[in-house]
Amino acid sequence: MSVDISSLALTWIGTYGAPMVAGLLFLSGLGLPLPGTLIVIASGAFIRQNLLDGYSTSLLGYLGTIAGDGLLYAIGYFASTHIEARFGETSAWKNASKLFLSRGGIAIYLTRWLLTALALPVTLIAASSGYHFRKFYLFVVLGELTWIAIYGCLGYAFGSQWELISDFISNFSGFILGALVLGVGIYVFVRSFKKPAASP
Repeated sequence: MSVDISSLALTWIGTYGAPMVAGLLFLSGLGLPLPGTLIVIASGAFIRQNLLDGYSTSLLGYLGTIAGDGLLYAIGYFASTHIEARFGETSAWKNASKLFLSRGGIAIYLTRWLLTALALPVTLIAASSGYHFRKFYLFVVLGELTWIAIYGCLGYAFGSQWELISDFISNFSGFILGALVLGVGIYVFVRSFKKPAASP
């Protein structure tokens, strides 16, 4: 019988409170397939319903998620040799690394709260390409703060209707990600037909 991980996570939060929120968001930050955004929204709703303490839940949840991001970066850093050996010689990886090094900050920031499905690969690219940890963590801290603030406040504002807003955000995030992939695909397709200018 399959287990609904979302329902299980919410049951654990109701039972163990803020420390469980922190633990689940830590694992989500590590890249495990947990419903991180749903957890944040639900936590905001539970705070409004006085099932969770607002201060401790917000603080522990925030610390948990940035700790997970930091550990995932460390894993990517120490596994960089393996990652480079597997993907480093492909043109796609080289182009992605160059683009990341020039636009890495905004990529890190957006994948913490808007394009969360891309957080794992962006973190690993940052770590394996030598992106400085202090810069990485600065954007992580800002991005995760945005994530906690926006979605936690949405859950608090909608209260008992938090599941509706969670579904909407999930669909909207999927739409944004699909539009981004389509845009990149069109860009690559158009560039493939451009011929280099003739040498004088």
